[in-house]
Amino acid sequence: MPETPLRVGVIGLGAISRFYLAALESMPSLRLAAVCDRRPEALAAPRGRVRCYPDHREMLSSGGLDAAVVSAPNHMHAPLCRDVLAAGVPVCVEKPLALLPSDGEALRAEARLRGVTLFTAFHRRYNRAVRALAERLPEGVPVAEVRVRYLERIEDHIGRDSWYLDTDRSGGGCVADNGPNAFDLARMLLGELSVAEAHIARDREAVDRRAAVRLISADGATAAVELDWSYDGELKDVWVRLADGRTDSADMLGGFPGFKDSLWHEYRGVLGDFESRLRSPGTRDDDGGPAALALVDAAYRSECRARPGGEPVPEGTAHDAEGAGR
Repeated sequence: MPETPLRVGVIGLGAISRFYLAALESMPSLRLAAVCDRRPEALAAPRGRVRCYPDHREMLSSGGLDAAVVSAPNHMHAPLCRDVLAAGVPVCVEKPLALLPSDGEALRAEARLRGVTLFTAFHRRYNRAVRALAERLPEGVPVAEVRVRYLERIEDHIGRDSWYLDTDRSGGGCVADNGPNAFDLARMLLGELSVAEAHIARDREAVDRRAAVRLISADGATAAVELDWSYDGELKDVWVRLADGRTDSADMLGGFPGFKDSLWHEYRGVLGDFESRLRSPGTRDDDGGPAALALVDAAYRSECRARPGGEPVPEGTAHDAEGAGR
């Protein structure tokens, strides 16, 4: 007998929400039950087809939800998740989980206390090329080195969501926004990591536009994460070197020639994983959100330690990405 569809509410109807909405429409085991956005124009399209709310508290108090997705600007992730968890509703939140590691840890503690699922969406985990790479890696042969490149021109990707370029709302630049996805992939392949060094280039507004971050695991494996918000085009890939010298790689955009085409299947993967945690007791906790936040914070702190006072770094001082079109 088919499982009863889980009723999902989506909070925030910005640029990323369309991938969640499309995924919900394509998955019979999930059903879009409500949407929320402060902007009346954002609610115009769904009005009449699904319950619409200008305030998330009203949406939560109305009931009828089995889960919620938070897809609002970054600075709203922590307060929105707090309210959703307080209502006893499981939540899937866009990365980053919060702006500050302390807020991320507080949310994790709240979720554990209430026994409610808190899940951070790292959509690149579910990229078909990345998953195929992970499945190809031979058992018993350690990964010695990883490189993750995440290069794009941010203005091409944000649409009307100008908050990405407001550090008070986004939490920073490429390190705060793209860093979590890249760090999460490195953790997926190497396990727990710490920041060894970070070289960051900022623009005149002190927004980090390029960064090269070197990570290291407890057993000495390394990861190089290369981020760029000023890249001419888009390049996102993963390369690995095994302890026996063999190498392999995954092009996250391979087979997806259209702009953002890969995200459609990745967000189906996000919601599929989220659903499995809701339906399977004992698989609720996910430490990816707090771990990524800690690495973002450590990267910024590493930069500040190298530059007393944390003054802006002149553009062009970050390590250029070998083979990345620079």
